[in-house]
Amino acid sequence: MTDNQLIRYSRHILLPDIEYEGQLNLINSHILIVGAGGLGSAASIYLAASGIGKITICDFDTVDLSNLQRQILHTDRRLGINKALSAKSTLEAINPEVKIFGIEERLDAEKMKKLAYEVDVIIDCSDNFLTRYSLNQIAYDLKKPLVSGAAIGFDGQVSVFDFRDENTPCYQCLFPDTSEDEELRCSDHGVFSPIVGIIGCTQAAEAMKIILKVGKSLMGRLLILESKGMNWKNFKVPKDPQCKVCSNK
Repeated sequence: MTDNQLIRYSRHILLPDIEYEGQLNLINSHILIVGAGGLGSAASIYLAASGIGKITICDFDTVDLSNLQRQILHTDRRLGINKALSAKSTLEAINPEVKIFGIEERLDAEKMKKLAYEVDVIIDCSDNFLTRYSLNQIAYDLKKPLVSGAAIGFDGQVSVFDFRDENTPCYQCLFPDTSEDEELRCSDHGVFSPIVGIIGCTQAAEAMKIILKVGKSLMGRLLILESKGMNWKNFKVPKDPQCKVCSNK
């Protein structure tokens, strides 16, 4: 590390569970974030500030005025600009030492899989089931850790599916794809702006813990926040022996 990096990351280095070697692991890591909206904003800002060496962030959508209530990556001056490119500008300003790759096109599963092959952790900050199921399959095929988050209304949830461990359940185990699920979108149902920040930051923390090999991840658990009462609930997520993605049948 350079002298500037030693100063920038000194509060990490002071932590016995991180120290110099742990921070070096963060600097040498690569994270894929799918979605540069509310969840992706909070997750990516803290990951960049923390010194993740490479961040690839994907979003084909453009910045809209209605996004600015919660999507803190973007500003009024970026209205109409692609979100991934807007995110790249913000993250590079926060930490110019981090390499940011903004992917502004809508990727099919094959192209997304090629991107995911190069990374250490995948963070799902998307807002639709189709993408979530696709990322789950990609992470399973590549045996990559997947950090999944969602938020709507006043509530949010986070879980980790770490496919390096054959005992992990997957997103399909938690939410089986019946092709009848109703999409809950912020544009239709609304969202309390701080909830995406809390959940996105939790996703960033889980991804960093995986890289640092610190603590216990949310693998096999679903963490739910009901923010009106500020109640956190922790549920066990069993592996479905009949799961069409991760079962050994």
